[in-house]
Amino acid sequence: MPVHLIINKYPMTKYILFVAFFFLMIASACYNNNMEYLYPQIPGSCDTANVTFSGKVKPILDDNCVSCHNSANASGSVNLDGYSNAITYVTNGKLIGTIKHSSGFSPMPKNGNKLSDCQITIFDIWINKGAGNN
Repeated sequence: MPVHLIINKYPMTKYILFVAFFFLMIASACYNNNMEYLYPQIPGSCDTANVTFSGKVKPILDDNCVSCHNSANASGSVNLDGYSNAITYVTNGKLIGTIKHSSGFSPMPKNGNKLSDCQITIFDIWINKGAGNN
């Protein structure tokens, strides 16, 4: 028997279907309202926990700076290969000024894209924590 005939024959069916539909909609709207579930950590997203020189800063320098600024090829007489060399430019403020493309500094990487906001944040955190050799 078609649905419209059932509804016409049994008037309460219309209300029962409406109530069932209503509760089904309410039940489907209930879900786990957990931030980790709703917004999971995206692989490759910015991880600023436990920022250390060897763990986070050095890999960024190695990937973006050391190819031009190393002991064999210190472009602009700048050597960023290793902590003892990099700390010189951290101390005088030139490293953070160049990677942030601040006024008065030569923007780095030269002829390349600015480091990501995440990478710059990692440098800021490391420097604000004392720029330790860790």
